[in-house]
Amino acid sequence: MARVLIANRGEIACRIMRSCHDLGMETIAVHSPIDASALHVKMADYAVELPSNRVRMSYANVQALLLAAEQSDADAIHPGYGFLSESAEFARAVISAGYKWVGPDPDIIGAMGDKNRARAIAEHAGVPVLRGSGAIEQNTPDTYILEQASQTGFPLLVKAAAGGGGMGMQLVDNETELLEAIASVQAHAGRLYGDPCVFIEKYVKRARHIEVQIFGFGNGDGIHLFGRECSIQRRYQKVVEESIGKHLPAERMDQIYEAALLLVRAQGYRGAGTIEFLYDDATEAYYFLEMNTRIQVEHPVSEMITGLDIVALQLKQTMGEPVSLLLKEPIKAQGHAIECRLYAEVPRAGFRPCPGVITGLRLPDASAEGVRVDSGIESGSTISPFYDPMIAKIITWGSSRHEARQRMLEALAEVDVTGVETNLELLIAILVNPSFVKGATHTRFMEQEIQNLLPTLATVA
Repeated sequence: MARVLIANRGEIACRIMRSCHDLGMETIAVHSPIDASALHVKMADYAVELPSNRVRMSYANVQALLLAAEQSDADAIHPGYGFLSESAEFARAVISAGYKWVGPDPDIIGAMGDKNRARAIAEHAGVPVLRGSGAIEQNTPDTYILEQASQTGFPLLVKAAAGGGGMGMQLVDNETELLEAIASVQAHAGRLYGDPCVFIEKYVKRARHIEVQIFGFGNGDGIHLFGRECSIQRRYQKVVEESIGKHLPAERMDQIYEAALLLVRAQGYRGAGTIEFLYDDATEAYYFLEMNTRIQVEHPVSEMITGLDIVALQLKQTMGEPVSLLLKEPIKAQGHAIECRLYAEVPRAGFRPCPGVITGLRLPDASAEGVRVDSGIESGSTISPFYDPMIAKIITWGSSRHEARQRMLEALAEVDVTGVETNLELLIAILVNPSFVKGATHTRFMEQEIQNLLPTLATVA
């Protein structure tokens, strides 16, 4: 496995390339026409242009990606996150074409990619799940929907069965809003994922979003690399992530870690993955949400507290190295880590993306103690309207949460971006917010604290 094609762009493509190069592997970038001069293209040993700027014709174009692999004599394909990273069809196509697939078995990707099916798998494995419905298709009778909603109870969430990241999810407070919300989420899911199937799930009013980084050995065993809290969200999209703080009971977290490993063992899972839970602060109950069968945006948090390179583990496992033997020593969590996502967006305009040319860019000094910067952007880069407007992920580590937070504030103070607007002011406001300082975070934090974070911001959806 000497040459790896990264079927992605931006910061995750750059990050994967770093691990490939550390392992002595050559890298192949793919790029849309507008990304021809992007940083991930410059970092790669080889590059192949895709036929369009449109996502479905470029980074989500299976045939174009396989052709790029053939043209560049690739040995393996790493999907990164987003795009086709959780497409069982893409994984099968890669394997059928004779390339190594850096990821779990396609059948498991398919099973866990359907959230309804994943809930059933989790329940069968003995992992708690929230009350909810079965699959709701576009022709599902209203009587069934109303009956399921009555059994679930309001408020509830309408969620797409396919996809990830909370895209299109809607909160419903009462029966009169239900059918319209379901039609809306179905339409959104159909456009985004090609699958309009949805389901409903009980909504927990004050909850934390907890996730567990796992790595399966493919033999019915695996490990966890501890947890992350991702409660700071807007529109169900994560903004600030951190490792688990002392404000969460260690005994309960051990139970959550074991619940995650139940799923790993039940599936004979192979590779990196993340299992997400909802944690009810009031009752300390926890519930399975979903599993992401890929590397996660916030995986650097886990790497910072364990000292492991998760992407390197993925690559070594794909090469046939027994990861279980590579990890002979018990994995320990050291200190605390925080990650902030710096976006080109306008928080005061409903977090509208802000495409344009970055005329000037200064990011924190990544050589400083306890500071890491993952980015696929440099001065002169274009933030395209076609793709996610992330500029960088800034990650800090400290021996305590307080030290990690102070380092993050110092790192954010170094940031200077010209040419586009960013969410920098919002990130700083979150870090100094009294509730965040105390660790009193929950999934409605942004909604409830927004006037304190940015007084001139009217709403956050």
